[in-house]
Amino acid sequence: MIKTYLHNKFLSIILKCQNLSKPISILIAVSGGKDSLCLIKLVEDFNHTYNYLYNIQYIYIDHQWRSDSQRNIKHLLNYTCLTNNNTYIYQIHKIHMSESAVRKVRYQIILQHAIKHKIQIIFTAHNQTDQLETFLLNLIRGTGLEGLSSLPITRQIKNYIQIVRPLITMNTGDILWFCHKFNLPIWSDKTNFYYSNSRNRIRYELLPYLRAYFSPVTENNMINFLNLSSIENEYIKQNAIKLYINSRHSYYIAVNYKVIQYQHLALKRRVLHLFFYYNFNKHLNHKILHQLIGYMHIKHQRKISVIWENLKINLYKNWIYIQ
Repeated sequence: MIKTYLHNKFLSIILKCQNLSKPISILIAVSGGKDSLCLIKLVEDFNHTYNYLYNIQYIYIDHQWRSDSQRNIKHLLNYTCLTNNNTYIYQIHKIHMSESAVRKVRYQIILQHAIKHKIQIIFTAHNQTDQLETFLLNLIRGTGLEGLSSLPITRQIKNYIQIVRPLITMNTGDILWFCHKFNLPIWSDKTNFYYSNSRNRIRYELLPYLRAYFSPVTENNMINFLNLSSIENEYIKQNAIKLYINSRHSYYIAVNYKVIQYQHLALKRRVLHLFFYYNFNKHLNHKILHQLIGYMHIKHQRKISVIWENLKINLYKNWIYIQ
């Protein structure tokens, strides 16, 4: 096997994953594009050398948006069958869905498959360009620090399932060079060039414009910002989790706001977000969030109630609870 720069980067990333001290099962989400083929090649070469992965599976989600989707599947199967590993194809039959809705369905399918087959690690082929595009899209949407660092290298999903993005530090140019070097059969997806897609506009218009007219190292500067933001976000997140555990009721769905009342605003926001997401799988909006924080600092003798998304949120005797 010829070891390249990307082989070495791949090795350094996956050795940071948990549970690699023993053979592990792995699910790889793929398409027919250059990123997926690069990932397949790196995984197969890694396993050939180190033999860590005892159950490699490939999964492809067909959105049925393209007229050539069936040919794309056949092309992918022709390549993955050379690895002697199982490939699973899932189709989304409801094709008239938004891009964000399809993304949620795709992740649900992948996660359910991983649980069913007792997979420990899920690999996705997101690269550095995907990370920058996600950062810019979330920035335009007005996200906070959590959203800016939404594509970390690793992410724990369940107690035993971890999502890993081994290509996240690799740029598109290096991946394309790798595919050409090993003659990997890339499937060209014409939808990647439709400017109706916001990601394509960022990739082919916005980023080149920033490089040309602001700084030739724009991408490197953004990646540096994301790395620093990720460190700070992790620190805030850990402290918010500790504060939430200390403030929640041991039996009822309630949180003692006196415990968090005089904490920093960043921690108060995080604790309330945790409370609603953990108990109801809901993201608290900014209006209700600021309303609840404001009520914490008002001396009141009677119960205060706020109605939000069929939930009756009550503040009474130092507690925020749901009725």
